[in-house]
Amino acid sequence: QVQLVESGGGLVQAGGSLRLSCAASGRTFSTYTMGWFRQAPGKEREFVAALMWVSGVTNYADSVKGRFTISRDRAKDTLYLQMNSLKPEDTAVYYCAATPRPGRLVLTTQYEYWGQGTQVTVSS
Repeated sequence: QVQLVESGGGLVQAGGSLRLSCAASGRTFSTYTMGWFRQAPGKEREFVAALMWVSGVTNYADSVKGRFTISRDRAKDTLYLQMNSLKPEDTAVYYCAATPRPGRLVLTTQYEYWGQGTQVTVSS
């Protein structure tokens, strides 16, 4: 089992920045892919970014490329999402997810483990 706990959400003005953290515990992460998803009110949960834990290879949704950066601290078993140039349309609950599958995984069904989510609100 893997436990994921997100933190770092909050209220920010458009153009501002936030950094989300996801602390992972439980099984080893040597074969895991970890990702960030988000869900706005009335919308489906969507892919934001993913990272392969060992190689560090990343992939991003087109809507956040150039603004968001996913990274990890292997010593702390923590995943991060640095969000810059935030827009009101970035407002959502952000979820951390993990899976034992390697790859550029973008579907919610490809991830087995989920955190509880952290709210990000961007005001205009």
